[in-house]
Amino acid sequence: QEQLVESGGGLVQPGGSLRLSCATSSNIFSASAMSWYRQAPGKERELVATIPTLGSPMYADSVNGRFTISRDSAKNTAYLQMDSLKYEDTALYVCNAANWQTILWGRGTQVTVSS
Repeated sequence: QEQLVESGGGLVQPGGSLRLSCATSSNIFSASAMSWYRQAPGKERELVATIPTLGSPMYADSVNGRFTISRDSAKNTAYLQMDSLKYEDTALYVCNAANWQTILWGRGTQVTVSS
């Protein structure tokens, strides 16, 4: 069964950085746009960033200029580099892989920004 495995969340102070990883199989990775969503308590799930198999990544306005999404085909892994973190970035970050046949979700990794 195909799956996405996230890692890299944690507790960080405002202004700090974290890098999230999302690993999957080569079959899924090579065919899928990879995205990161987040959901804070009491709020709807929000698309944070997405990177297609070819082309430019796209970002939510709230993270543009602070977050960078990337993909490494040698490791079948997508990354979300998060810099200049703010309190409002606190959420469960969930990885998504989507192609014309399949949509997969990870279980998520918690990011907490707190002093």
